[in-house]
Amino acid sequence: MEKPSETILESANSWIETQQKVALATVIKTWGSSPCQIGSKMIINEKGDFLGSVSGGCVETNVINECLELMKNNISFKKIHFTIQDENAWSVGLACGGELTIFIEQIN
Repeated sequence: MEKPSETILESANSWIETQQKVALATVIKTWGSSPCQIGSKMIINEKGDFLGSVSGGCVETNVINECLELMKNNISFKKIHFTIQDENAWSVGLACGGELTIFIEQIN
């Protein structure tokens, strides 16, 4: 059985072969409630298409936007950190509050 990360990387390779810019987002640290575990991955191409998941809700939307900016400005990598308090955790995808750090990088 194929692992989800293999499918994501195969799709990234397909996008790269068609001359699209691609960014890879990887969960590198969590604390408290987080829908995805460390090592979870998502790829995003320059059109905004994506595959995989690193969280959910507004966090994922923010990650996609950060990746698009990364590619647009030709930045190699960036680390983004989300700290969510219980009162607004549901709206951004961290159901019971928590912290999440994601490393985003351009790949080719």
